[in-house]
Parts: sequence; C-alpha cells; structure tokens
Amino acid sequence: MIVRSETDNPGDMELLNLPLLGMDSEAILADTIHYHSRMLGRRTIRRQEHFLYQALVHATRDRLMERWIETGNRLESSNGKRACYLSLEFLMGRLLRNALLNLDVTEAADQALERLGIELEDIHEQEHDAGLGNGGLGRLAACFLDSCATLGLPVRGYGIRYGYGMFRQRLENGRQMEEPDAWLREGYPWEIERIERARTIKFGGHVIRITDSMGHTHTDWVDTRDVLAIPFDLPIPGYQNDVVNTLRLWSAAATDEFDLEEFNAGSYGDAVAAKNEAENITMVLYPNAETENGRELRLKQQYFLASASLQDILHDWVSLNGPDFSEFADKHCFQLNDTHPAVAVPELMRLLMDEYGHNWNEAWSITTSTMAYTNHTLLPEALETWPVAMFETLLPRVLEIIFEINARFLSEVSHHWPGDLDILGRMSIIQETPEKMIRMAYLAIVGSFSVNGVAELHSRLLQQGLFKNFATLWPDKFNNKTNGVTQRRWLAACNPCLARLITRHIGSDWVTDLDLLEKLKPLADRADFQQEWSAVKQGNKDRLAANIEEKTGIVVDSASIFDVQVKRIHEYKRQLLNVLHAVHLYDRIQRGDGEDLPPRTIIIGGKAAPGYEMAKNIIKLINNVAAVINTDPSMNARLQLVFYPDYNVSGMELICPAADLSEQISTAGKEASGTGNMKFMMNGAVTIGTLDGANVEILEAVGEDNFFLFGLSVEEIPAMLQDYDPQSIIDADEDFSRVMRLLENGHFNRFEPHVLDDVIRAIRNPDDPWMTAADFRSFIDAQEFAGRAYQDQQRWLRMSILNTASSGRFSTDRTMRDYNNDIWQLETIPIKSP
Repeated sequence: MIVRSETDNPGDMELLNLPLLGMDSEAILADTIHYHSRMLGRRTIRRQEHFLYQALVHATRDRLMERWIETGNRLESSNGKRACYLSLEFLMGRLLRNALLNLDVTEAADQALERLGIELEDIHEQEHDAGLGNGGLGRLAACFLDSCATLGLPVRGYGIRYGYGMFRQRLENGRQMEEPDAWLREGYPWEIERIERARTIKFGGHVIRITDSMGHTHTDWVDTRDVLAIPFDLPIPGYQNDVVNTLRLWSAAATDEFDLEEFNAGSYGDAVAAKNEAENITMVLYPNAETENGRELRLKQQYFLASASLQDILHDWVSLNGPDFSEFADKHCFQLNDTHPAVAVPELMRLLMDEYGHNWNEAWSITTSTMAYTNHTLLPEALETWPVAMFETLLPRVLEIIFEINARFLSEVSHHWPGDLDILGRMSIIQETPEKMIRMAYLAIVGSFSVNGVAELHSRLLQQGLFKNFATLWPDKFNNKTNGVTQRRWLAACNPCLARLITRHIGSDWVTDLDLLEKLKPLADRADFQQEWSAVKQGNKDRLAANIEEKTGIVVDSASIFDVQVKRIHEYKRQLLNVLHAVHLYDRIQRGDGEDLPPRTIIIGGKAAPGYEMAKNIIKLINNVAAVINTDPSMNARLQLVFYPDYNVSGMELICPAADLSEQISTAGKEASGTGNMKFMMNGAVTIGTLDGANVEILEAVGEDNFFLFGLSVEEIPAMLQDYDPQSIIDADEDFSRVMRLLENGHFNRFEPHVLDDVIRAIRNPDDPWMTAADFRSFIDAQEFAGRAYQDQQRWLRMSILNTASSGRFSTDRTMRDYNNDIWQLETIPIKSP
C-alpha cells in the first residue's frame, strides 16, 4: 500500500511504504526486459548488445535507488556531521560489476541472463570506463568512496563530469597517439541529472564596494561572465549494508543558450559563442597546460568545481538552518584531494563574507575549522602555481581574498621568525618572481586544520623537506594517512576465482575486514593449497594472455613469469630502467648466456601526458625494443616484451590478478605512495622495488624474504648527486656497457636514425634526478634473484600467498577509518534495510 504523507513544506507530499523490488533472478529478469522493451524500445535481444547492458543497469539502479533515498533520509534525520571529498579526478572505471557485488545480486543477475542465453561477462564488456581521472589520484578517490559507503561514513564526493575523459591511446609506429574518449556518446545510465540544483559560477568582471544606509560596506563582484554548473549524481553503494552515498559531478552550461537578437540578425557565431565557451570548461580532462589557453581553462575547471560544490553545501545548510552558521563547522569537513581544489579556501571565505554577511574573523574561523588538505607529491615542480595576472583577470574577488590571507599569514610568520625576510619570502603564498605566482599548496596549508601525506615515508619527507617551515610553525597540523585500495573491486570483483578460494578456506568476512587474510599464513606451506593457488593464478594468466593477443596480436607464453609495470608513464617511475633490463636479458640470450633464465614476459602499460615529450619518447623506446625482441627467433619465447595499449581501470582488473612480479621501481623519495603496488600485492604478486612511497610499508608487512629490494635509499641519493657520473658507472659495468652500445648503435632504430637520442642522453646525463644509471646494477641483480626464485615454484607460491596474506593494512577501509578518527570525526549513518 502507498501512503502519501505531508512534509514540513506546504504542498509537498512524501511517498511512504512503496513496494520493494525483488532481489531474485525472476525480478531482475522482469525489470531488465521491461527496460529493454518499454524504455529503450528494443524488440529483439542480441548477444553483446549495449541496449541490454543499459536495461540491466536501470534494473540495478532501481534497487540502488531504494537504498539511496533511505540513506539520505537517515542522514538527514540524524543531523550528523558529514565530509565532502573535493577531487578533480574520480577514476571510477566500470560500475556494473561492483554494483551487483555490493548489492549481493551477482548470482541472481547471472541466472537472469542465462534465461536469455547470454553470459553476464558479455554484458560487463559493453560498459565503457568512466575515464574521469588520469591515474592513481583519481582511482584512489574512487576507492575512498567505496570504503566510506561500506563503513557507513557520510561522505559525498564532488568532481567534474568531463565530456571527454582520459584520452584513448593508440599506437602508430610505436608512438603514442591520443584520440578523444567520448565515453558519454551512448549515454550514461548510472547518472541522475539534478537540474534543480544548478549553481551559478562567476568569472571575470570587477569588484566594487557599496556602503549602505547604516554605514556598512559590502563587496560586490559585478559585470561577470556567468556559467551554470549542472550536477549529475552517481550512486556509490556500500558492500551489502544498504548504504548508498553520492558522487556529484558538475557539468558546465551557458546561462542563456544564445543571444536571440544576434542570432536573428545573422550573427550565428557570436550568438552561440558564450554557450560554447561555457561548455568548454568541462569538455575535457586535463587540457594541455603548455598553452596559455590550456592553463586558463585548467584554472577555470578548478574554480568551477570548488565554487559549485561549496555553494551546494552552503545552500543545503541555509535551507535547513537559516542564516545561523554557528554550528556549521561542527557539521562539515572539506577534504581537498591534492592542490587542485585549493581555491576552495578563498572561495569559502568569499561566499561566507559576500553572500552570507560574515566578517573576516568569523569566515576565517569557519574556513580553517573545515578545510583539510591531502598532498600527493614530493616533486616541487608538481606543486601547482598560478600567475597572479591570470587570477586578476578571471577571479578578481578571489585574488583580493588570497592577498589578505597571505598578509595576515606573513604577520604570523614574522612573529615566529622576527626580522627573517628570507623565510618570509620562502613561506609566502605569493611567489615574488618577475611573474608573480600563487603557490596553491601553501594556500591549502594555511587555510586547513589538517595536512596529510599518503605514506609514512612521504609524510616524513614533507615535514623534513618540502613543507619544513610550515611543519615547524604548525607541527600539530601534519599527519600521515597511508593510502589503500578497496578489496571489493581489487580482489573480490576482479579476481573472483581467488576470492572464492580464500573464502572457502577462511570464510567471507575478509571482504569487509581485510586483516583476516592473515589466516592464510598457516596455509602458505601446504602443498594442496599451493596447488589450488597456482591453478587460480594460471587461469588468470591465460585470460590476460588471450586479452593481450586480442589487443596486440602478440602470443605470449602464459607459463612464463609475468613481470608487470603498468602506471602513468613518467621519468620518476622509471619505465626506462625496466627497458634497460629487457635489453640486458635480450643481450644475454642472444650471446648464449641465458640458459638458466626462466621464460619471462615483461608487460608495460600506461599513458603519457600529451605535452610530456620525454614520456612519449620512452613509450617509443619500449615499442621499438619490443618489436626487435618479439621478432628475434633466438629468443624462442624465452623473452617477450609487451606494451599494453590504452591501459585503464578495466585493463588493470585483468592485469593485476595475473601478475607474478610487480615492478615498483621509482627513484627513492619521488613516489608519494603508489596504489598499484597494493593491488598487485593483494592479488599475490611479489614486489620488486625501491624503498619509496608505500613500498617501505609493504616490505615491513611482508618481510624481506618475500620482497625483492634494490636501489639507493632516500638518505643515500643526496650524497651521490653531488658528483654523479653516469658515464663512469656505465664504463665500470660490462653488462651496462653492452646495453648502451645496443641502444646507441641503432640496433633498435635501424630505419629511424636519432629517434631515441633524447632518451639515451637522459641515461648519461650527470644531472639526471631519477638516478637511472645509479640503480642499474642493483636492479639487474635483484631481477636475477627474482628469476631464480620463480624457478622454485614451491618457494614462489609461498611468497605469493604470504603477500596476499600480509596485505590487510592496505585496504582503504583502514585508510578511511584513519581519516575519520583523526580528521573528520563523523558518526556512521544509521543503517537499516529499506
């Protein structure tokens, strides 16, 4: 029975006691067919059909919607504190598999589709990755949301709905070519458009002061070019707990479609120019920052996200509480995911002062009690800075507030370090270079009550180096929150055979308490368990081998060691060092010195930023070396090198269950944390890595016997850099010299002279900050040790099992508990089945 109930607002009615949807296969089948025929207008069902995928999503979303609404009702009635996670990236990947798992209807959906003669796996393949992120930062944000919902934490994500996500990567003669990723072309059935919650975002214009009749001065930002922010909501389900949180993505639109008078007068271009300019803001993820227009668009994106999200939150507060903000800080926390949303600090100040009438001290107290900043980089060049002149043109009122924040902050600095002009310059938010710049990381630190790194080493290095003065001034602000990954997607969903094996032996509670994987440790020496483990791994390797053949035409030996490095292509991640090892193995086998080497398939994947020429040159090198190795008869399947094209979240879901050896080989002190290292470990890969990022904690968790360590440490690098001489290192190492001769003699670019010169010069460069040559010998030795270990399969399987068993601390469930206990301090949503 449906009962209509009056709400607090006259004229509004609330529907109660709606009949609940069934969770069995019959109900799911009926709803899927309903949507397929009555909404999508299809008369016949075909295999591998996108319309059937859409129909199943709508049937699934209906079941999420019941829990989504109930979650909102319970959160509203509890009137508890909530956190808002602001991130310019959310690399969600595909959602259907995860939604079915979290609703506990995977088997029911599988049975429903069986009735139609269709495999559920075929339907999963019809879903496009929602490529709304670039790499680890965006995927981490997605994992965070999953864990928050599973833990019942009231956390809402805020991001941008890019029309074109991360580009599709195509290889042409071994070079990366970028193609638009029109992921929304066939619609996105997961999202709900909330047009009624649109917000207006200001750009340009100028600032005026108005004094009212009472003598009070008000600031107005006028003559602006306004843009609408339209929210689209995605459901984020917790694992089988009836909690569904929200990811709100903003899309830009013009306030007016076009100027009708200009249109009627024939000025068609001018009439739609404003519309096009507005929509460009959310058109593409990461516009090329090498151009002035690209940088300006990037700043617009950051402000667009911050302003729309804060307006949304303040509107909700005022709707429920009126103009009283006395408890606002007690009920909200804004987590800034890296420096990208740091402009939220002055924007919240602007809204509180200009729109809601608070004075500076009141607004600053609220802002610094609600903002929290997560740093994700140790590279000074990766800390964002924006020209003051650009802010002055685009965001003049925001710039005024930044200047005032800085003036007041420097006053505090001068009290702490009287007369020290040098430290004032080093800590100033405004960098006083010929072109004045705004240091966004400093703005985030000054405006936040919490600043955290994302691994123990990273957080320590931040406080001892990059942000040393700030940590001295405010030691209590700084803390560590080691990253994690969600085991729901990165083990239970992407590696179902291993998940079933684990559950059969230790029960299923590990899905929400990953520490329980410790129970696998006593099984690591059992021959029968090792045999089962090996069979699962081999099945995953066979599946990946088939996928590689389909994508590249390369037939790989799935009995070989799968040696994997997949991540964003960057010099500090040292894909170059991996290629040098591949050339070394090739050289050994060619000259008859590789009889004792195990067959090895080296798999490298990742995308280079479109404007990052060296990274694109490294991709070219990888593919040139691969072309020679894979066509050389003397290799005889002893060695293969594969560049996995268009690497994305769905690719990783195939790759990480199949990996034997996980390459985490960044220069020590350069990787903030890493999360790929955790996914591989969780799926039983053994790490070869440096003491960098979360590798340090992985080594601590699994022990030296189950990790292949190599390379200089953070402490050793500075001394070596003082008189670093790669040439002498090469000359002293016959293996290294042979590798360099092959590279420099054109063996891998016979018909493309000089095409690899820039990469080769980087290896010999005495100013190379990535220390590639310095770590070559240590890496080669560690790889040989790993190869010998793999030949002893009993030993290797034990190492693999122990890696999975030791991965409990690297769940984002633990990470989110840490954030909540130390920063957010939220109460869990009262959970009740709808």
